[in-house]
Amino acid sequence: MKLYDGAKAPNPRRVRIFIAEKGIEVPVVPVDMGALEHKSDRLTRLNPLQRLPVLELEDGTVLTETVAICRYFEGLHPEPALFGKGALGVAQVEMWQRRIEMHLFYPIAQAFRHLHPAMQGWEVPQIAEWGEANKPKAQEFLAYLDKELGQREFISGDVYTIADITALVSVDFLRLARISIPEGLDHLMRWYHTVAGRPSAKA
Repeated sequence: MKLYDGAKAPNPRRVRIFIAEKGIEVPVVPVDMGALEHKSDRLTRLNPLQRLPVLELEDGTVLTETVAICRYFEGLHPEPALFGKGALGVAQVEMWQRRIEMHLFYPIAQAFRHLHPAMQGWEVPQIAEWGEANKPKAQEFLAYLDKELGQREFISGDVYTIADITALVSVDFLRLARISIPEGLDHLMRWYHTVAGRPSAKA
């Protein structure tokens, strides 16, 4: 088994945090995305979309897409349950995971990809207006999330889950996308300091 990892990129980091929370070790193959190694012939054969992370199993089976890889590890190592427990618990985690991805992670990524100078050769064409349009979308969702976090400790309830991992990586991604966190989001910041202080956050 090999995990092809893109270091600072948000999606590979989500998988690293996930497996750190599981307490499992997976052999990692570093991929220098700055040098466009994710576009090499080897990585393109593994994932024609040229995206990371990529998990190559011992029998040659390849898994791509962050959440799919995490679900695979959840199946192998059910505890701690990072996708929820029981019909309702699993549904609630799925609901919040999708909300975070669609309304926070995605607009931050769009702002970064369409505005950051380093992405000029990656996002073609870069559309600055689209990047700017996504900044307030992310900030509006942060305000919504702050209200929700006034009612519970973690994103989907009283237990840390993959939704918290995606949200943590999203909030850390704000700096690169040059999006500020609105003032007064005390519940959000309480949650952030809690999850950022977990050992897995350094993975």
